[in-house]
Amino acid sequence: MSVVKINVLTVPAEQRELLEQRFAARGGSVAESDGFEWFELLRPVEGTDTYLVYSRWRDEESFQAWRDGSARTAHQGGGEGGERPKPAATGSELWSFEVAQQAAPKDA
Repeated sequence: MSVVKINVLTVPAEQRELLEQRFAARGGSVAESDGFEWFELLRPVEGTDTYLVYSRWRDEESFQAWRDGSARTAHQGGGEGGERPKPAATGSELWSFEVAQQAAPKDA
């Protein structure tokens, strides 16, 4: 059964646009990863400064291979003068789940 990873990012209001731009710039790069199944960036609507980065993987090994490969490279990208850009988030926590049950629309 699939595994789900939710990266919980604390993002101050003045950094939200930057965070979303960075995710958009990387586009679907994760989609090419072996074992990748789904991605969503969830923007807070009210009452919180927390974004959720939802990804689903075939198994834990697929996630780890991506995390230790192309994800690591993307997060080490050079900024001006070759420096790593400052993070848009002020905090991050990774939650891990196994899919115990799922349902899809009848026509899917």
